[in-house]
Amino acid sequence: MSIQFAENLKTLRRERKLSQGSLASAIGVTQQCVSEWERGNMEPTLTYLWRLADLFGVSIDVLCGREEW
Repeated sequence: MSIQFAENLKTLRRERKLSQGSLASAIGVTQQCVSEWERGNMEPTLTYLWRLADLFGVSIDVLCGREEW
C-alpha cells in the first residue's frame, strides 16, 4: 500500500462528511485505527479494505490508488 491509500481514504471520508469516529464505527475499528491509516502509519487488513471499499462504493484498486475513480 502507499501514501495514495491514506490520501484516498481521507478524501473519500471527507466527501461523505464522515468523522473518523463514525467511519470507524461503521466498519468495526477504533477511531485511532482510521487516524493511523490516514497518516500512513498503519495499513488495514484485507477484511477492512473490503469493508471500506463497500462502504464508499469503490473497488479496492481505487481505494489503494491503482485505478482512478
